[in-house]
Amino acid sequence: MSWVQRRSQGRLARAPGRSLAAFGKTWWGRAWVEALESSARLDPNRLPRGRTYARSGAVSKLWLVPGEVQADVQGSRPEPYRVRLRVRQFSPEEWDRVTKTLAAMAAHAAALLDGVIPAAVEVDLREQGVSLLPGPGELGPQCSCPDWATPCKHAAAVCYLVSDLLDADPFVIFALRGRGREHLLAGLRALRAQSAGALEVPGLGVHGEVVNRLKEGVSLESLTRPSSLLELPDPLPMPSVPGPPSPLIDQLSDDGPIDIAALRRLASDAAQRALQLATGAGDGALRLTEDEDLARLAEARIGDPAFDTWAQGLGVQPRSLMRMALAWRAAGAGGLAILEADQGMAPDSELRRARAAMATLGPGSVARGNRITNSRMGLQLRWGGDGLWYLLRRRGANWELHEPPSRDPMGLVAIHAGGGDGLNPAPAQGALASDGGQDRDRYEDDDEEIADDW
Repeated sequence: MSWVQRRSQGRLARAPGRSLAAFGKTWWGRAWVEALESSARLDPNRLPRGRTYARSGAVSKLWLVPGEVQADVQGSRPEPYRVRLRVRQFSPEEWDRVTKTLAAMAAHAAALLDGVIPAAVEVDLREQGVSLLPGPGELGPQCSCPDWATPCKHAAAVCYLVSDLLDADPFVIFALRGRGREHLLAGLRALRAQSAGALEVPGLGVHGEVVNRLKEGVSLESLTRPSSLLELPDPLPMPSVPGPPSPLIDQLSDDGPIDIAALRRLASDAAQRALQLATGAGDGALRLTEDEDLARLAEARIGDPAFDTWAQGLGVQPRSLMRMALAWRAAGAGGLAILEADQGMAPDSELRRARAAMATLGPGSVARGNRITNSRMGLQLRWGGDGLWYLLRRRGANWELHEPPSRDPMGLVAIHAGGGDGLNPAPAQGALASDGGQDRDRYEDDDEEIADDW
């Protein structure tokens, strides 16, 4: 079974009892990882997937040449993506400073042969104006995948695996900078031979073999990388409530062009929606239309003294937006739809039930299409395509939805007859008072103004 086939619901399959091993176990391996993660600080979302790809077997081989690492990474498509990771090579002048710094201390060369880069080496090199390890922005990852992020998850996987190679053999970083182990040690021998008590540096040994084999492309399995797919770590526990908005919002000036309160409200809303998605408690409102999402946001601002100003800033008549907000509060998307258009003819049996309900309010009810209207009482029952009745109330020339729908029209009318409702839907006074002239919003029922013969 291929790596792609063994994916399950967006998560990589894993072998029982295994967990993701850490990257950068040595200080120099960790410095490499930090250079990668610092370069991705503006868009770090690909890094977790990169770590998973690195440990899952998605990267089968690495090719290392001076200044570059290449690898094929199996993504979600049949053909693997080609990743190229470029590192700046040292100039001859820089190499001269490197070899002289290493040759000056016999302990430096001895530590390298033991598979260790002493921290003092990097300190000494920096004093000479050279940094052995790449800093933020020095890694140049490229990938043939369509992702625009830098790095993408495929390139990040390769970067993480290079840190494994660095942990195993510190000469890998010298090879990437332009000189392999043999070339570097030969330069050290020459310099040491020029001074009294020169240290004879031994041969290549096992570390050189690793670097030389990289030129041919090495299987990660041969470097003790597990070949089977690995288990993802257990997810962190979900918070019970969304976190607070970013403190960066508080740094904005109240005198600037941004409405700080509105931005904070949008940030809180985004956090609540994200928590819904993360916990599976909802779809985060991602499936809503633009009008439905506007109604959802407006519903949260019912009673806000600044409702009218907010609506006008959106280019929407406050009265129309309030109608949308009330409909959303009462019935969600179904309530918004009942304002917008007829939902089809009600069955005769349902119409008879609705007429009987309206008759309890006294004479004056008229049936038309999917609705029963009592102009005298300012009430209207509308049949929805969902098989429910909606009770609307007249506000000027428009109808507003205040109560949740019901299959029982008699029960809806009884709410009005009892002098109350189930929502306490008193709209913001500003929104009800400011009609702003003729409302041309598409939720305006221009063709359904109350007629005397209804």
